[in-house]
Amino acid sequence: MENENWYVYILLCRDGTLYTGITNDIKKRMLAHEKGKGAKYTKGRGPFKLVYENIFNNQSMAMKEENRIKKLSKVQKLKLVQI
Repeated sequence: MENENWYVYILLCRDGTLYTGITNDIKKRMLAHEKGKGAKYTKGRGPFKLVYENIFNNQSMAMKEENRIKKLSKVQKLKLVQI
């Protein structure tokens, strides 16, 4: 499945924090987050708003972008998602 799309996404949590992650199925991942099973960080922080989404052709490129975003300050992330 080399042509499978991978998504880098940022969620705005109920408490105002941001969560960055990657997935190959954005709808399934959002449901998992809402059910408290998406990631340890997001458990209990819902509901969420998807504020950023970028599509990549492979997991490696998505992981590189996720790591780049995670190194940004909150101010830089807010500028990226324009909220």
